[in-house]
Amino acid sequence: MAAIGRFLRNAWNKEPVVTAACGIGLLSVILPLVSPYTKYSGLLNQAVPYNYPVPVRDDGNMPDIPAHPCDPQGRSLDWVKNL
Repeated sequence: MAAIGRFLRNAWNKEPVVTAACGIGLLSVILPLVSPYTKYSGLLNQAVPYNYPVPVRDDGNMPDIPAHPCDPQGRSLDWVKNL
């Protein structure tokens, strides 16, 4: 750990702009991996369908099609309200 500290101190003393640019670049790679925004946007993308269903008239013999396009189907998104 002391060697890393010495290296960073030496690099900052010689080339502060390059050291700062490398630090910002490293932070931009690591930050999305630990961000809660990434987690919740992934959950929302899984819950929302990519292809939305086309409304179809129900003739009474279609158990997998809702009677009305606004009828709830699929997983609930109530966990978004609790954030």
